[in-house]
Amino acid sequence: MKPLKSLPIVLGILILFSILTACTSYPRVDWVISVGGDVSAPFELTYKDLAKMPQTELKDILMQKTTSEDTIDSWSGVSLMEIANKAGASPDFVSVLVNADDGYQAILLKSELKNAIIALKKDGEWIADKDITHGPVRLVCPLTPANKWVYAPIEIIFNNE
Repeated sequence: MKPLKSLPIVLGILILFSILTACTSYPRVDWVISVGGDVSAPFELTYKDLAKMPQTELKDILMQKTTSEDTIDSWSGVSLMEIANKAGASPDFVSVLVNADDGYQAILLKSELKNAIIALKKDGEWIADKDITHGPVRLVCPLTPANKWVYAPIEIIFNNE
């Protein structure tokens, strides 16, 4: 029998596809964050949208807790400033109101948002897989105490006043 000449090509394509699929895998989560307020282009971000956006890495970030011991962790996710730009927020916005799925709200001044991200991973692991009690995503603000790090945000509202 003659070997199939196209078999190596087909196998190569299958291997490449599996490698690419493995590199871009993320948890399948039904989650939506509404972005609005004083913006020119309000929109919604799904978990899938967040997972496919450029990721910002924050290493060795101190999480100052009020109810237990502080921790130092690394986080990765989407820059809040990238989300602001996509929504058309004014470069001079003053604050954001972030609403969580449990009713918790946090108001953060723009000065508190330096390096803030909507985190999808904590210490290299998907939050959705390892810490679902705190939601699949988390607002991480390195310049603020942990009580302003919103678990499971569902709405981000930019304010110019």
